[in-house]
Amino acid sequence: MSALRNYLNKIKPHFEEGGKLHALHSLFDGFETFLYVPNTTSRCGVHIHDAIDSKRIMSMVVLALMPALLFGMYNVGYQNALAAGTLAQTGFFELFFYGFLAVLPKILVSYIVGLGIEFAWAQWKKEEIQEGFLVSGILIPMIIPVNCPLWILAIAVAFAVIIGKEIFGGTGMNIFNPALICRAFLFFAYPTMMSGDKVWVANDTIFGLGNTLVDGYTQATPLALVGQGTNPVDAGTSLCDMICGFIPGSIGETSVVAIALGACLLLVTGIASWKTMLSVFVGGALTACLFEQIGSTPIHWYEHLVLGGFAFGAVFMATDPVTSCRTETGKWVYGLLIGVMAIVIRVMNPGYPEGMMLAILLMNMFAPTIDHFVVERNISKRMKRGGTK
Repeated sequence: MSALRNYLNKIKPHFEEGGKLHALHSLFDGFETFLYVPNTTSRCGVHIHDAIDSKRIMSMVVLALMPALLFGMYNVGYQNALAAGTLAQTGFFELFFYGFLAVLPKILVSYIVGLGIEFAWAQWKKEEIQEGFLVSGILIPMIIPVNCPLWILAIAVAFAVIIGKEIFGGTGMNIFNPALICRAFLFFAYPTMMSGDKVWVANDTIFGLGNTLVDGYTQATPLALVGQGTNPVDAGTSLCDMICGFIPGSIGETSVVAIALGACLLLVTGIASWKTMLSVFVGGALTACLFEQIGSTPIHWYEHLVLGGFAFGAVFMATDPVTSCRTETGKWVYGLLIGVMAIVIRVMNPGYPEGMMLAILLMNMFAPTIDHFVVERNISKRMKRGGTK
């Protein structure tokens, strides 16, 4: 590593002001600070800083996403073989590598388009490259169907980066989660590519792997069946399949087990708030119980928590430190309302059986307001204790 450090120090003057490669200063700075912790310090006031910076935090989140991503790749191959009736004679590695080849182009498009815009934006504004897209770039391919066309994905990523983040001032200033902005854009601009029964199962061979499915092959997700008033268990999907993730759905959202592994890493490292995470599940469970008691949903309350993007959203989206509440009490309120809204949207709107995306985006908008009232309440209580009016 010392050789790499010495090499970077040697070429660094070329990228600084007056250097022949100054036009690429933002690109060099982003690459250097990704490899090494910056040696700059704050000049305003007295601060104690941790050795971990934002890029290291983002890298840890990406690591936490790996179990869900890797399982999602395997599930893409699994669903293709299951639909073709060749699952029994297809090995694990063939299923995984088929899914890997199907998902990899989406990851590449997400990063190339997103980082390309961020590099160009940083150079134009003469600012440092922001690290937020390290996470968004991997989240976006995980929350879309496998059959989403790459050109549509590229447009959605560009929209999310420019409209969802950069115009607000970049990473740390955005009101809404950029990955969910991308998904919302896809859902409303290209609804047939984000819903329906034809988008959830890969239907073509890739380099000789996988199976070509018959034209018009469809496979409804368990949540789509719920929206139609059908219990997925009656259609052959077991609770074990729902928890393990052997069901059609967005690439990274199906396996609760894989998501739980990522959640453990985020909680152990202190990157995600357990209060926000837990309160989302509590709010969702209580609301689902209510709807089950009045007979408004065909599935049990706990099945709502393991279907669709509920668990994924609770772990990786609701806990986004930029767009969620910052106060400790606010985190409880914020997460609880997300869980409630997600189930309400699912049950009350059969045309949109997911609910989690809209619930989080809605609460992103109200997170500053929740924090404001929590802070004002704390100030008021302290003033009363001090005898000040």
